[in-house]
Amino acid sequence: MADVSFRRLTKSFGPVTVIAELNLTINSGEFTVLLGPSGCGKTTLLRIVAGLETPTLGEIWIGAREVTDHRPSERNIAMVFQNYALYPHLTVADNLAFPLRVQGVPKVERRRQVERVSTLLGLGSLLDRKPRQLSGGQRQRVALGRAMVREPEVFLFDEPLSNLDASLREEMRSELIRFHEQQRKTIIYVTHDQVEAMTMAQRIVIMRDGVIQQIGPPRAIYREPANIFVARFIGSPGMNLLDAEAAGSDLMVGGANAEIVGKVPLPQCAKFVLGCRPEDIRIGRINDPGVTILAAVIALQPLGASVLVDLQIEDRGPRLVVTAAWDENLPRVGERVVVYMPADRLCYFQAESGERIATETVA
Repeated sequence: MADVSFRRLTKSFGPVTVIAELNLTINSGEFTVLLGPSGCGKTTLLRIVAGLETPTLGEIWIGAREVTDHRPSERNIAMVFQNYALYPHLTVADNLAFPLRVQGVPKVERRRQVERVSTLLGLGSLLDRKPRQLSGGQRQRVALGRAMVREPEVFLFDEPLSNLDASLREEMRSELIRFHEQQRKTIIYVTHDQVEAMTMAQRIVIMRDGVIQQIGPPRAIYREPANIFVARFIGSPGMNLLDAEAAGSDLMVGGANAEIVGKVPLPQCAKFVLGCRPEDIRIGRINDPGVTILAAVIALQPLGASVLVDLQIEDRGPRLVVTAAWDENLPRVGERVVVYMPADRLCYFQAESGERIATETVA
């Protein structure tokens, strides 16, 4: 195992800077997910670790070694790609053994490593098959096994599940979690899928336009987003964000009068953005501390166990989404309802910068 450090790392393609003076340390044995929209620089960062791209400025360290100018073969890393990259003419056993054969590992040792990895990944009955005879999930396990036989210090995953259907993605997420628990290797995993990030990561690094927006455990990022971008990006649906304005005991939310119930700490600034997760909002009047506002139901989106209730504040005002239980008490489309947002689930952001307002500054 080894930690991976980026020190003032910058990558430009001509006049376009895709990573800007990035500083980050991924701890030894940690499962870290680089998460962000397409074009945010996460795959470029992974390719720089692998030695497939050269940084414009800055340094990369793996453990105690600076590897900025090292060739990929000198970095003791293994990469698993989105498209599996298996050799179609080789059997599963030969695909697994191929990296060891290139390194000149003796045949007996190659066989031992293939047996070890195939047992771990449940590939023992598939060793004589060719890739075309495998399912997508089986091919992905073979690609993982081919990386494992080398026993690298760091594993790099570049959106490895994006080609799989929903059920196989769920299965492979469990496989990767189990793999990490068994091996305790350093893993850097790139994805744009927040479900993958939330379910597998020990730490998430959220990127936008080559700049880190927030680093932290999944739960902390979900509950305490650093800015409006993270609040919108994390969650499905994302956090409700409404322009708010406070003047004394009066509060305007989304351009409409809101009622403050009980003691609700509010930011000291007059204008801010108020945020609340859809599952934290309730429909109906509740006397616990919080903020209530009137809104009209404009659509219902059944999801099975729950329903997304789309609401609109005032005529042509901002929308918000509530996750409600699917029962007989659901409001009807066109009905005006009271929307309650609990005080202990409210987030506040600067109206101009979008940065989160620290809890200690809210009074």
